Formats: sequence, C-alpha cells, structure tokens
Amino acid sequence: MLVRGEDELALIPRYFDLLVYLIEHRHEAVHRRDIFDHVWSDVVVSDSALSQAIRTIRRTLGDDSREPRYIRTISRHGYRFVFDGVVEEPDDMAVAASAALKGPPSVRSAGLSGPRESTPGDPFEPLLEIVTRASHDANGEEAQREAAELLHALGTSEALRRLGTRPRHAFARALLRDARWDSPRAGAVPLLGGPAAIATAGALIGLRLRRAARIVAARWLGASIGSGLAGAIAGAAGGLLLAAAPGSTAPVAVVPVLAAIGWCCGAIGGAAVGAGLSVAEAVARSQRTIALVVGAAVAGGAVGAAVQWLGQLTLAALVGVHVATGGGVEGLVLGGMAGLGYAAATSRTEGGLAAPRGRRRVRVAALTAAACGLGALALSVAGRPLVGGTIHAIAEASQGSQAALTPLGRIIGEPDFGPISRAVIGVGEGALFGAGLALGLTRRP
Repeated sequence: MLVRGEDELALIPRYFDLLVYLIEHRHEAVHRRDIFDHVWSDVVVSDSALSQAIRTIRRTLGDDSREPRYIRTISRHGYRFVFDGVVEEPDDMAVAASAALKGPPSVRSAGLSGPRESTPGDPFEPLLEIVTRASHDANGEEAQREAAELLHALGTSEALRRLGTRPRHAFARALLRDARWDSPRAGAVPLLGGPAAIATAGALIGLRLRRAARIVAARWLGASIGSGLAGAIAGAAGGLLLAAAPGSTAPVAVVPVLAAIGWCCGAIGGAAVGAGLSVAEAVARSQRTIALVVGAAVAGGAVGAAVQWLGQLTLAALVGVHVATGGGVEGLVLGGMAGLGYAAATSRTEGGLAAPRGRRRVRVAALTAAACGLGALALSVAGRPLVGGTIHAIAEASQGSQAALTPLGRIIGEPDFGPISRAVIGVGEGALFGAGLALGLTRRP
C-alpha cells in the first residue's frame, strides 16, 4: 500500500511495482532497459508507457520533475529515487506515517497541486479545455493524457456529463477511455450508446496505434520471419521425404525448391496474420480475444484471397495450368485459429503486447500450433488444399513434373496422395506455421 497519513493513495499494480523497484534500487540510477525487463517483464510497451508511469507516480506523491524530491530523471539513462529519508521496517510492524510523506490528504489534491490550485471555480473546466484542444507535439499529448487522468480522479461520470458534445468531444472520450486503464479509480467510458460512437472508436484506435506503431511493426516483421522459417523447414522436410520415398523420381534438387516455396508461403501468411494480431492486440484492451480472432482472420483471409487470385492468374498466363489453388478461405480459417490459440495462451496479458519468456513462450507457441493444426485438419477434411496439396495439384496438372506427392501417400499407406495423406501433411503445415508465427510474434526486442 501507498499511504499518506491515514489515506491510501491509489496506483495501478504495475505503477506500484515500479515505485517499489526504484525505492529498492535507490542507491543507483536505474536504466530504462532494466525497468522494462523487471516491471514490464511479460509484455512489450512503448517508451511513452514508462514516461507516463513516472509522471503518474510523481503526481501521486506530489513531486515536481523540475525540482524532484523523490524521483529524478537521469538524462539518456533512466531514473533514480533520490529521497534519503527511507526507513525500512519489518512487515509485521504497524505502518507508520512518515513526516516526509505528509501533504495533501488525497490523490485528488496531489493531482491538482501546482498552478491549477489557483484556478478559481470549477476544477473540471480547465481540464476539459485541455483534452478537447488540438495537440501538435509530444508535450501537448502528455498534457492531455495527464488532464484525462485528473478528470478520472475528479469523477469519470461527471467529466463525461460536462464534456457533452462540445467540439472534439469524440477525441476527448477516446482519450478518457484509453486513460482509464492507468487510473485506478476511473469509471466506465462506454463506446456503444455514447455520442459519436464510431468517431470515438476511430480516435481511440488512432491513439493506440500511434503509441505502439514501432512495436507493431517489429512484431509484424518477427511473425513474418518466424512463419517463413517454419515454412522453409516444412518444405525442406517434405522435399527430403519425397526424394527418399520408395519409387519416387523426384531429385534431391526438389528439397531447396520446396523449402523456398515454403518460405515464401509461410512469410506471406505470417506477415498477414501477424499484422492482424499485432494491430488488434495494440488496439483492444477489452474484448481482447474477439479482437485477436477477428483481426487475424480478416488479415489472413484478405491476403490469402489476393495471393490465390494472383497465383491462379500467373499459372494460367505463364504455363496454361488451371488449378483450384487455396488462399482466401484457408487464410481466414488459419488466421482465426491462430488468433484463438494465441489469445488463449496469453489471456492474462495486461498493459501491453504479450512477450512471455522461457516456458511460457513455449506454451504460447504450442497452443497456437495446436489451434492452427486443428484448423488445417478441418480444411483438409473439407477438401481445401494447403501448400502441400496445392503443389501436388499443380504437379498433377503439369506435364513432366517431378513434384507430385504421391510417394508420400505411399509412405503413409495410401496408393495415392489421398485424404489421410492430405490431412497428415496439412496438420503438419498448420502446426509448424502456428509455432513459427507465435515464436516470431513474441520475440522480445
């Protein structure tokens, strides 16, 4: 607990952990990287998240960044807790009120300390003016964020009532909804049923994407690389089995060819699904599972449909082969299942984009792989070809091709590349894709 006198000062758990960490390491300046690794160890967040946390802690303590009494900014390094009157007592002793912490009795007065105390009349109005005005730089955005948190401290419902439908109210509502996650006493800021719900939702998405743009881009790239490597492994393994299968006429050269095809298909699919997952995770704080499933499914389906159309057009134009290749439906199903598995494995993630470590990361990869494997099985049973089935169909339709997968069916026990062979190959493809996607997506910078 954080108390001043007999009053408890509220902080969200992660901000409280940060304050404790700084106090525990008060004899040194703590690097920003160490703070991220300790306080945000299970998620990745933007640099602004740490600045926001420090600003909130300072406001709660009644501290001033220009003349710090508690937390000092160390330029290009991090932060240091500089108050030298810290007394450590055993946990079983009564909490004593320290003279150093005496001051205004509540987070409201601490938050409204400074120049705003001299503002006569309504304390809501100057804050509402800040959140509804246009901001053109980082300092202005920080001031708006702080004003939104102070409005929550004064009373969320009253702030919304007074906000009404004044100019830029949709942006202000989005800001209040976003800030409520960092304000322990904040009330609800509903989107549905509120004025300008669509505009508010759009402003909220814009706010969160701007803050997490760099992280989203890095995770999208990681997902693409991870899925590409998984596709290359699947292609190479299939090529080796095909070349070594009894009765096969496929040369060893088929191994790098199938590996390259697997890499391309995996990288494209991973880029699509990874982008959908990253954007959905950055944007959604409530209804996270639904957002992840829908985001991954829509992105996978859209890119899959585009690749399907382009692939069929290319085959028909260049070699005169007309084959019903997969793409749109497959991307939709695998994307949705990847989103479901990833959401289930990271359901306890709060305050950022999931970045589990060690066994937890392996668990995320395993659950995502299992979900994608089930999706691939359903597609195979429905007669929808994945990469292996598409390659076999193209080879069967092409004269003189040595890439038909019939020998793989014989290894499994079928006379041809039949339904069991398609299911086994498809499940393997789906599981490898899901594992590579999750490992690439959760790679911690």
